[in-house]
Amino acid sequence: MNLKSYFKDHRLLDQALIHRSYLNEHRQVTQSNERLEFLGDAVLELVITQHLYAQFPHRPEGALTALRSALVKTSTLGQVAAKLGIGKSLKMSRGEADGGGRTNLSLLANTLEAIIGALYLDQGLPQVRRFIADHLLPLLPDIISRKLYQDFKSTLQETVQAKGLPAPDYQVVSVTGPDHDRHFTVTVSLSGQILGQGTGPTKQTAETSAARAALEKLSQTK
Repeated sequence: MNLKSYFKDHRLLDQALIHRSYLNEHRQVTQSNERLEFLGDAVLELVITQHLYAQFPHRPEGALTALRSALVKTSTLGQVAAKLGIGKSLKMSRGEADGGGRTNLSLLANTLEAIIGALYLDQGLPQVRRFIADHLLPLLPDIISRKLYQDFKSTLQETVQAKGLPAPDYQVVSVTGPDHDRHFTVTVSLSGQILGQGTGPTKQTAETSAARAALEKLSQTK
């Protein structure tokens, strides 16, 4: 995907791709993409909120908030940025790059927000809406069908508390892959009994997957 095709002023895109670590090795560069990230975060939330409000007129506020959170969370934005190949274009220090910065989901998510902020300055909300419609909104049907908007860890916590059971215990049982491509496997136990296991590119996503598996098992034992 050629991100330049979305921009009239390519200098704004260039600015959005400057990680703060780059400034340490290039003293002539005085500003990173952090201000654009700040702007893009707000613009992204506005556009997603407007879309969900119009698309789902009968859903309550809480349901819309959950859907928005699923769309704008770090793992979602990071995966979209990775698919767009943003990591290859990022300007960062050698140390940051050697440490896996080009595939770090959090860093990629922040950069995607900076790009959205740059798009807003470049052409306003219409172009931001086009970009989000192209790359984020197509994820919504899958999020809804797989119920990825649910906070499975909180739901599991509430479920076991209602049963008078101790808090769930999450354990990382394996971590595989190089630093830039980790693969976590996590189990969740209740009173020493494993109820669920999950995998994911981060510890958090693996825990979420394990909590979902535990909830499914608990629902079958009712």
